[in-house]
Amino acid sequence: MDPKRELTSVDLAALVGELGAYEGAKVDKAYLYGDDLVRLKMRDFDRGRMELILEVGEVKRAHTVAPERVPDAPGRPPQFAMMLRNRLSGADFAGVEQYEFDRILEFVFERDDGTTRIIVELFGQGNVAVTDGEYEVIDCLETVRLKSRTVVPGSRYEFPDTRTNPLTVSRDAFDHEMDDSDTDVVRTLATQLNFGGLYAEEVCTRAGVEKGMDIDDADEAVYDQLYATIERLALDIRNGSFDPRLYLERDDDEDESDDADARVVDVTPFPLEEHDDLEGEPYDSFLSALDDYFFRLELAEEEEPDPTDQRPDFESEIAKHERIIEQQQGAIEGFEQEAASLREQAELLYAEYGLVDDILSTIQGARERERSWDDIRERFEEGAEQGIDAAAAIVDIDGSDGTVTVEIDDERIDLDAQQGVEQNADRLYTEAKRVEEKKDGALAAIENTRQDLADAKRRRDEWEADESGGGDDDETDEDGDDLPRDWLSESSIPIRENEPWFDRFRWFNTSDGFLVIGGRNADQNEELVKKYLEPGDKVLHTQAHGGPVTVLKATDPSEASSSDIDLPESSVAEAAQFAVSYSSVWKDGRYAGDVYAVDSDQVSKTPESGEYLEKGGFAIRGDRTYYRDTAVGAAVGIQCEPYTRVIGGPPSAIEGQAVTTIELEPGRYAQADAAKRLYRRFRERFEDETFVRKIASPDRIQHFMPPGGSRIADD
Repeated sequence: MDPKRELTSVDLAALVGELGAYEGAKVDKAYLYGDDLVRLKMRDFDRGRMELILEVGEVKRAHTVAPERVPDAPGRPPQFAMMLRNRLSGADFAGVEQYEFDRILEFVFERDDGTTRIIVELFGQGNVAVTDGEYEVIDCLETVRLKSRTVVPGSRYEFPDTRTNPLTVSRDAFDHEMDDSDTDVVRTLATQLNFGGLYAEEVCTRAGVEKGMDIDDADEAVYDQLYATIERLALDIRNGSFDPRLYLERDDDEDESDDADARVVDVTPFPLEEHDDLEGEPYDSFLSALDDYFFRLELAEEEEPDPTDQRPDFESEIAKHERIIEQQQGAIEGFEQEAASLREQAELLYAEYGLVDDILSTIQGARERERSWDDIRERFEEGAEQGIDAAAAIVDIDGSDGTVTVEIDDERIDLDAQQGVEQNADRLYTEAKRVEEKKDGALAAIENTRQDLADAKRRRDEWEADESGGGDDDETDEDGDDLPRDWLSESSIPIRENEPWFDRFRWFNTSDGFLVIGGRNADQNEELVKKYLEPGDKVLHTQAHGGPVTVLKATDPSEASSSDIDLPESSVAEAAQFAVSYSSVWKDGRYAGDVYAVDSDQVSKTPESGEYLEKGGFAIRGDRTYYRDTAVGAAVGIQCEPYTRVIGGPPSAIEGQAVTTIELEPGRYAQADAAKRLYRRFRERFEDETFVRKIASPDRIQHFMPPGGSRIADD
């Protein structure tokens, strides 16, 4: 049994009550690890220090954590964490709610200067959105742009479409959802009633109903048993009647007395009959059970065999992605068929306009005369026996929700009896559009899965190429020289950070070892020319407006400047590519631009008589050397020695200094979104994922990316 990595809707419904006990706690600090884990450090006046973890990556969870188990704080807080600190420092935790029965939690924090809501999406790709009191998005970990909903900074947060909540569903609505199904009982509970697989099976088991029973064979007695079981489950959750369990699994030949051999596989707010074959450990609270579960899950995964000692199971991973793509394609086909059916129904209403209008007008007239629904049904049944077409077309009349079902050309259509033909047709067209929007979301998801599949195949091919290359297992070659260290396969990479004086600027080292610095704004351009430009340096700038002042340093500021140093042409060419790549040329989506270079003594902050220099501007005197049609080019890489850090710049320079690089080109992804994609790629390449989290967060990666949109060059 695969261990649970995502909390279910039932889990969230259960933990909301326990988290609510911390209302009034004050926020001290916020942290962001990588691009998917938020930590809030808080103080509860009764319980002391409180640590809240919100994770939305491959593991999706939200719960408190024992202080001794929180990860070490990242070295430099990224922008998202700083935003959280600015909004939440000293704020009171005002409560948490689950949105409908969805896997969405809304945390509310109050401070004198306003309300902050943190909305945690624990489904799909996962997301954390921070909004103000009116649900305007301040920032989010992932931007969402679908036809059905949008989550981007500056917009109003949009929740997904509501779904049936099985914990509050009425008996009539329950019967309607069950009757509307064309599959078996357990799948109906899982999908139509939104229980999900595990709890759908649990409801069947507790109710004594066969899971595989066809829905057409389920009579009123079966519905009674299922609904009563759901009501008891809902009552336990509402009353907080929990008896949490952490479930363990071991191989048949393992010693039951040795807990070290048991693997955690699930954690639930109460015992499940579906897990009777597993070992269950009781806990006093669901939050403590969740803390223990995910802590032990992480330990177990860290103790897995070193993949360098055996061939990774690429085939299983590839098969998994292929299976998901097949399921997604099936869902897309289903959406297409459903949308087509809805449009066909709308068109049938117009094709049989007179017939449908007769039915609806008759019902509306009868209701105005205060005829009961039973009376209306009997009158239509009599009409059908007399051969009246309008009456014969009626399949069912449901007074509980005021609907009538008609059959036209073998197509059954549900109509709102209080509306006319046009309104019912418009409703069907609108529903068809909504289904098509679901298809758009599925199409976006399948593209992500295809990318994951391509990545898995690439890693398999790279692994097989390395293996077929042979080579000696010793750490020296045949001449006795040290072989390069395989940093990507290291299980633990030591952190050796260094923040050089130029780190706040744009910078890189050329392939010849010379430092290149560029300004990020007009203030830095001004500072570079006034403070750091020395004899022997070269200054480069694009002909296009909006480029950085780029200085190719002949010496370090701590060294004696010299105009005798001959800067290699290869370094000048790399500096020229840097200047054009971090300018408006890239931002405008162009692939080349003109750059000129001058010596440092040709640059002056003193304008000619009658001229004016803007902040960040400078005057050039004398001839310029032009580098026409210089191609843009940028790469981001991770360096492991002599320091562990992110670096970026022209590919020819970066590739020789980093253990792994990713090349970029102008594209459609916003800088922040592209940085997150790079972060995920880097995390896949390193065995030590925690190393990537610590030194290569999306914010640090973004620090080295060109302005404007980008895409990964090999995508």
